[in-house]
Amino acid sequence: MTAFVALLTSLPTGNSTIRMRVWRSLKTTGCAVLRDGVYVLPQAAPQAATLAEAEAAVRTAGGFAMTTELSLRTPAQSEYVHKLFDRSEEYRELVARIGAARASLRRLGKRKAETLVQRLRRSFEALVAIDFYPGPAHAQATDALSALEAEMQRAFSVGEPHSAKGKLRRLDPARYRNRVWATRKDPWVDRLASAWLIQRFIDRDARFVWVERPRDRPKGSIGFDFDGAMFTHVESRVTFETLLMSFSLDHDPALASLGNAVHFLDIGGIPVADARGLETILKGVKGKTRSDDETLIEASKVFDLFYSAYAQRAPE
Repeated sequence: MTAFVALLTSLPTGNSTIRMRVWRSLKTTGCAVLRDGVYVLPQAAPQAATLAEAEAAVRTAGGFAMTTELSLRTPAQSEYVHKLFDRSEEYRELVARIGAARASLRRLGKRKAETLVQRLRRSFEALVAIDFYPGPAHAQATDALSALEAEMQRAFSVGEPHSAKGKLRRLDPARYRNRVWATRKDPWVDRLASAWLIQRFIDRDARFVWVERPRDRPKGSIGFDFDGAMFTHVESRVTFETLLMSFSLDHDPALASLGNAVHFLDIGGIPVADARGLETILKGVKGKTRSDDETLIEASKVFDLFYSAYAQRAPE
């Protein structure tokens, strides 16, 4: 059975300040309330250490508090305690908010819509952090948020490629060397990652052209990440993943991990732990550089580091 840790408290009746402070601290941990003054968390939860901090705060204020291991002896006891951590209702409320947001996106305009989607993403991540036993409600909320983020892309990302249908062919990299590669100007995650992948693994002498409109690309150039390009979104894959598959690079675990982060940042889907960190760094790159070529140079250093870290982790 799952091991639990419990905090037993008796707070001073005359000190409402410490009572409120302790309650707010415990609420953020996602702990269950077994009864008045008894708070429970799975022993393996990262938030379990907060119970000891709350114990110290209560003792300092003159109250009684102790943390102890909660040993459940029967399946019925275990089932009862597990149900205390059921987040289904919270997920249902979040899914309802996501549905309402999706219906109003286009009316809000880009800036307000982005703020709303970011707020819902933070709410989802905060809920996931205290969902110790994910179930169907978690999956439903994940799908709803992915659909919202995809709708956001369709509504406000001018020139973003639509997903094409069809099977991908394995290609010979030797036929794609020393070429001119064209994509839309002002590149972001998928285009930057794709350009890095091309330069590092497919065409080391690649030259990149950033165009206002896809039809402006130079004759004979290879297009990527726009509708009608040779390499673009296909089925559920973003352009980076299409390139991985097309050039038989999809068996590299480090590139696959990077692909997961790029996919999540570009069109949503299953949350990836490192994705938000990658996004933050790339935003810093975009704010610092003055041209698309310079942005790619600096972003490539970031992708190099992420790839190196993933490669070191892969054998584990």
